[in-house]
Amino acid sequence: MPNRLKDALSPYLRAHADNPVDWYPWGEEAFAEARRRDVPVLVSIGYATCHWCHVMARESFSDPDTARLINEWFVAVKVDREEHPEVDASFLAAASAFTRELGWPLTVFATPDGRTFYAGTYFPPRGVRDVPAFPDVLAAVAEAWRERRSELDETARAVARALDAASVADTSGDLPDRARLESAAAMLAVDEDRVHGGFGRAPKFPVAPVLDFLTRSGPHGRGLASRTLKRMGASPLRDPVEGGFFRYSTRADWSEPHYERMLTDNALLLGVVAELGRGEASPDFVEPLADGVIGFLTERMQLPSGGFASAQDSESIIDGERSEGGYYHRDAAGREGLEPPALDTKVLTGWNGLAIGALARAGFVFDRAHAVAAARRAADYLLEHHRRGDGSLVRASLDGVLSPAAATLEDTGMFAGALLELAAATGEARYATTARELIDRAADAAPADAAAPFAAPAGGDPVLVARGLALPPDPAEGATPSGVTACAEAAWRLHALGAGDRYLELAERAMRSVAGMAVERPIAFGGALAVMARLAEPLVQLVTVTPDGHPGEAVEPGSETLLDATRRHEASVATIVTESQARALAAAGFELFEARIASERRPTAYRCQAFVCALPVHSAADLVALAPDR
Repeated sequence: MPNRLKDALSPYLRAHADNPVDWYPWGEEAFAEARRRDVPVLVSIGYATCHWCHVMARESFSDPDTARLINEWFVAVKVDREEHPEVDASFLAAASAFTRELGWPLTVFATPDGRTFYAGTYFPPRGVRDVPAFPDVLAAVAEAWRERRSELDETARAVARALDAASVADTSGDLPDRARLESAAAMLAVDEDRVHGGFGRAPKFPVAPVLDFLTRSGPHGRGLASRTLKRMGASPLRDPVEGGFFRYSTRADWSEPHYERMLTDNALLLGVVAELGRGEASPDFVEPLADGVIGFLTERMQLPSGGFASAQDSESIIDGERSEGGYYHRDAAGREGLEPPALDTKVLTGWNGLAIGALARAGFVFDRAHAVAAARRAADYLLEHHRRGDGSLVRASLDGVLSPAAATLEDTGMFAGALLELAAATGEARYATTARELIDRAADAAPADAAAPFAAPAGGDPVLVARGLALPPDPAEGATPSGVTACAEAAWRLHALGAGDRYLELAERAMRSVAGMAVERPIAFGGALAVMARLAEPLVQLVTVTPDGHPGEAVEPGSETLLDATRRHEASVATIVTESQARALAAAGFELFEARIASERRPTAYRCQAFVCALPVHSAADLVALAPDR
């Protein structure tokens, strides 16, 4: 039996390379083989740090008897959902016709042309309560394929029709004003767990995009975000030794977490912490919490190359046996000598963008130069290795080897947004100009009549496209913002930095495409609502310019410097640049930096509202006095 997974880019696929299952990677070859043999396709989707994926691999895919049934009756395809998110989204949508318990491992049975006719998630080796045994599922599906093919074909067609109908559902609406946004925040407050923090019942997730929205939805929303983050940060959801947050909790009090640690969750939560760190009334817990997450990202997740790993496993080897969470149950001394849970060292462009942006923002707000340096290192790695000569992006890489998977819209939006955060934190024009190029490519790729003005420049996954299975980008958001939202936020930030009104129009059009649904379902549209909140609030821009070679400010001990005040000022965008950097940004087409100088050879702050600027000031006190509530 050929071993088709041993050289796969995905660590998840490599972990299955020695299974007795005759796995195929995602691609045309598997479907051609299914047509030749006239058998169904079994698509198994998971990811490297998924606990129940590990369990099903040990129980079923490593079992010779189960593998024999799979190999005899099916063509088996193994998919890493992080490498191929469009594939995962397409089959996850189809699976929703068969089960409400969606998740991973995702187990899908499809015709040789890729149409789903049955699906589930984890199946045990022996039946448990109402969950059938996996061998029984395989046998039933194979029998139905032989004996009732027409029924399965009709089921597959019905699922396809339902997905087509859902894909044209109108989610558009007028952009919400501040009152409607506060109403959406109030809906979230009704669902708050006032004892333990968070929303709803167990299992409970951090829902970082929702917290980001709440920080921008008035004092009540900001208070809700602050309470939630404080409770999560002090709970078992966060590792007190290494600082990172776990994926989710199985209990309402955040105990018994699912111990995988995702790059996405930690990056987005760090961004929320940084947002709460702005302003004079910053809660006292945010800075230590920020330092903990920064430490986790830079010390545990950043790879020698500069890129960030996708996730850290929930399982590790302790005393010769696999243990889920055992490593994290120990204190710092108890972990000495233990091998930490493995990293999924796959570097994803979009997810790295989230980490770069969060580290740049937190490093700026809390004056953590090492966080900004880590963000710069990762960004420079991606610019060198994940951006081709023609300007197109790479979706993923492993140890420098590039994935053939198509880059998605989230890769474009998240990376562009990260580069703009880094430009603000460092003053370097090259990051801002590259971000503009990326957003321009996404805007140019969108059909003129599309509701959303952005599309993935690389197009959809070619295997899905060839079979008519590619879905429009899903506007709903869970753990991360959608690709449309990420591009809209980057476009808004380009406008705020003075790249032109075109980018504001792009951001507004993108958000109108989901506004009709977002305000009614805020728990599923946190990222979009956060962008809508930015669009609804006054645009405050703050540029502080220092003389080239500026050694620092002379202030009384204990006094706040102008640079300190700039970092914590409640502005839509804030940056500290040298005079030469201001000139370079202005020359690159960012008009916010036009004629910005360090007058009197002193650090000089320019506070503007929608490009209408107050007189420049030279002290922290004078900058604070410019705030409208003063």
